[in-house]
This record gives sequence, structure tokens and C-alpha cells, in this order.
Amino acid sequence: MPTASRLSSLDTLRGFDMFWIIGAEELFHTLAKATGSPFWQTLSDQFHHPYWNGFTAYDLIFPLFIFISGISATYSLGSAIEKGTPRQALVRKVIRRGLILFILGMVYNNGLMIRPLADFRIMSVLGRIGIAYAFSCLILLYSAPRTRYLWFASLLLGYWAILAFGSAPGFPPGDLTEAGNFASWFDRTILPGKLSRGIHDTVGLFNNIPAVASGLAGILTGDYLRSSTHTPTRTSTTLAAAGILSILIAQAWNIVFPINKNLWSSSFVLNTTGWSLLLMALFHFVIDVRGHRKWTLFFQIIGLNSILIYMSPRFIDWSHTNQALFHWLADIIGNPYQAVALAATAVCVKWAALWFLYRKKVFLKI
Repeated sequence: MPTASRLSSLDTLRGFDMFWIIGAEELFHTLAKATGSPFWQTLSDQFHHPYWNGFTAYDLIFPLFIFISGISATYSLGSAIEKGTPRQALVRKVIRRGLILFILGMVYNNGLMIRPLADFRIMSVLGRIGIAYAFSCLILLYSAPRTRYLWFASLLLGYWAILAFGSAPGFPPGDLTEAGNFASWFDRTILPGKLSRGIHDTVGLFNNIPAVASGLAGILTGDYLRSSTHTPTRTSTTLAAAGILSILIAQAWNIVFPINKNLWSSSFVLNTTGWSLLLMALFHFVIDVRGHRKWTLFFQIIGLNSILIYMSPRFIDWSHTNQALFHWLADIIGNPYQAVALAATAVCVKWAALWFLYRKKVFLKI
């Protein structure tokens, strides 16, 4: 099976993931309000984050992106190593990319204005992607494939042990509340500036430890995809079986270490890894095995400029553009579906901009 085919499925999955970031989830929220239907309300509820413990489909978007980045790294770095690129050069490339993502994350949080340190938020979504990418790639570059499984298990078990036996001062050992857990206490003690929730940051510093494991899960998957001698169908089946097993282990661990995106708990990592594997298995089977590729361009156009479209709201007022172009359509449709129409056209406007960049071969590469 050619490498390009696999990467086609990977670019499609990345675009599918980013599709929900560019506003597709708003369709469910507006449909739920417009119809009052329990069906649409159930889907809408799946696109809100739980405040603390729990899991919804919306919680998968972020770790899925890190997982995909890990698979991509396996192909790009593995190919570079095979071509004889010095390891030190690859290390510099990995660290530079991680730093750029970290800096872009601070720009996303704070804009380009000079702010007092007390109002400056350091940690970010892109910062977490950068840290998880950089450290998981360093493990890739300096360890054997089997050793990476030990790294993965050690990161998850080590993080669990710290939170299970540690806590914030004044709280009992193993306290996992927002105020009492060790990770949140570490962040508010160490990090300068502000945290997103005052006493806790939703993408803090300490819980990058298990986030590295999320990136490493992608690398392990990439290892398997690159080295598999199984038939294409068997490869997809194996990915799906691994995904189911990961979810089952996560649910068992959830009993003592709750699935929690804010803590990026070890059970959360296994749960999201499991769902990511199932999605990868599905996309691999449909695109790489069955050869159904005509529909993939829609998502690939999004995936090929994922960082650019994520950063764009800091510099482009998409809502203003959408209103200027399509307020007439919303007026014709009227209530209660006016908001649904604008949610749909908002996605179309962003996709059209990405399509234009795609046609001009303009991509933001880091």
C-alpha cells in the first residue's frame, strides 16, 4: 500500500477534526434552539465540554489533533532518518516547530498588544500541541519502537501516581477537585500571569505530561502503519481492535481516575486514544482500502491549512464577513431558522477562503 494513500486518509481525518473547530458544531446548537427537538438537543449537548469530570464528543477534537500530529511525525521523521538526515538536524526542526506553536498559542490568547504580566495567559491549545509534539518526537528520535510503549505506559502511570498520592496543600492526598488536585496547584504556584479559571488552567503546564502520551499514541500508531505486513483490511481491523481495547481500559480506570479533559487524566488519554484509533481505522478502511477518495478533498482543504484557520479569528472578523455576505439570506429564511442559516454560511465562508488558498497553493507550514 503506498505511503501517499495513507497520508491522504490522514489529511482527510485532520480536516474532519478541524471541520468542527471552524464552526460546524454551531449547526447543532442552532438547530436545537430552532426546533426544540430532543434529537438535536442531544447532539448539541455532545458539543459542549463538561465543566470537570465526564466526556463528550467535543472533548475528542483536541487530543485527536495531537494524535494525528504524532502519526504525521512518524512518516516525516521516519522518512528523513531513512534518507540519512542527521538526527541533530531533526531535533532542531522538532524543537523549532514546538516553540513556534507555543508562541502562536500566546498570540492567540493575548493578541499582539502589550499587556501587564498579570493579564497575560501563557498556556494555550497550540502551546500544548507544540509541547506534546516536541517531546513525543524526541522520544521517537531517541528510542526503539518497543521502548516507546514503555514511555507511553510510564507517562500515564507516573502522572496517575502523582495525582493519586499528591494534592494541593491543605487537601487530602489524591484530591481530584479543581482546587485540590496537584496539577492545578502546581500551575497556579509556578506559572506567571493568569490562568483561564483563576485557580486552574484548562490547558495547564503540569498536565502536559500525559499530553505527551497522546502524541506518543499517534507515533505508536504511525509505527504500526509504516511497518505493518498485514493485508490492508487486517491493518484497519487491528487499529479498530486496539481502539476498542483502549476505550475499555479507560472505562475501567475511570472508576478510580475519572476521565477529565481539564486534568488530561490518564483515563482521558486512553479514552481519546481509543476513539482516535477507531476514527483512523474507519478513514483508513474507506480511503486506503476501499479507495473511496472523491469526497476527501472537502476535508483535505481544511486539514492542509489547519493552523492558519485556527489562528484566523484573531485577525479576521469572520462573523462580520458572514453577515455582510449572507444577511439577506437569513432575512429571507427568518426565525427560527435564521441562526441555522448563518451557522451554515459561516462554515461555507471559511471553507471558501481555504479553497482559494488551496488553489493558489498557499499553505502555512511550521
